[in-house]
Amino acid sequence: MSSNFYCVIMAGGIGTRFWPMSRASRPKQFLDIADTGKSFLRHTYERFSQIVPQDNILVVTTDRLGNLVREQIPELKENNLLLEPYGRDTAPCIAYATYTLLKRNPDATMVVTPADHIIRDNDAFKEDLQAALEYSSTRDVLTTLGMMPTRPDPNYGYIQVSGGRYNADDRKVMKVKTFTEKPDVELAKVFISSGEFLWNSGIFVWRADSIRAEMERYLPEVTRLFRGWENAIGSPVEDMFIEKAYSDCIKISIDYGVMEKTAKAWLYPARFRWADVGTWESLYNIVNVKDKDGNVFNAKHVLSKDNSGSLVISENKDKLLAVSGLEDFIVIDTEDALLICPRSDKRVKDFTSGLAMPGYEQFK
Repeated sequence: MSSNFYCVIMAGGIGTRFWPMSRASRPKQFLDIADTGKSFLRHTYERFSQIVPQDNILVVTTDRLGNLVREQIPELKENNLLLEPYGRDTAPCIAYATYTLLKRNPDATMVVTPADHIIRDNDAFKEDLQAALEYSSTRDVLTTLGMMPTRPDPNYGYIQVSGGRYNADDRKVMKVKTFTEKPDVELAKVFISSGEFLWNSGIFVWRADSIRAEMERYLPEVTRLFRGWENAIGSPVEDMFIEKAYSDCIKISIDYGVMEKTAKAWLYPARFRWADVGTWESLYNIVNVKDKDGNVFNAKHVLSKDNSGSLVISENKDKLLAVSGLEDFIVIDTEDALLICPRSDKRVKDFTSGLAMPGYEQFK
């Protein structure tokens, strides 16, 4: 493991599309929604601990979620937990982490990852990340790990590469032509049929000085708020400095702010099996164990009749769930809320948007 390699885990999301299990006080990255015995965050930390030194792993989250990180990763060094006063999407998060690493090690090469991925093929994952880190550490590039698409999914970002995605079999880094963040279904179908696009995994690898330069070029409205970071970060005034920076900061992703504009974007075609589990529908799609009617039952006691294509989950493993006559539905049972809704992402999103109405604050 190189002492110049670092990992930044972004763990500040609120996970609204996994309601009612994911709540503002305990978002999905802190949950074991996939029933593996560990939370998404814990899996992510252990996964990257195999690639970079544990002392080089940083977790960025919001201040109100800091204790959950400490609870789930007790071995994390306190100065490796970066607390944002407010969630401002991925670009400010990455800016904070980048300036922190530059203060500690100007030669740092960093992999930036969300905390809520499901990744299989651990050996392939380690090989791919090591290759991407080695490649990016010696070049002024912004590298993203691209995944071979299997369906026109509007929940993913898409990356168009020179030479088309079928050249990805050569395991060589490919020049990025365009980034498109979460197109609609019809455009996603066009992307898939063209043969030129891969999925954006949301895992990025770059030198800290490279991403700093591109953020300062394309996102000056964000980076100007961090002026003076050289003296503030790592000092007793860091918290005040970050509070002020975030108070005036816009909400913007690194994809929109930098990756869609930079001329330095490259893609490494990854081989490992990957899923960005952002919705109940996506969780249903990646579960391998389904009954003969395509149902997924994650509950200890289930009485089922005439159901098909449905996802049924209960937090209370001692409760009997009796379900009949559901086709392509989700049933999510928690201590204080029960969701029963058609399985499609749009139907779930439209339905649960009603939580914004007065009277439901305690259930958010």
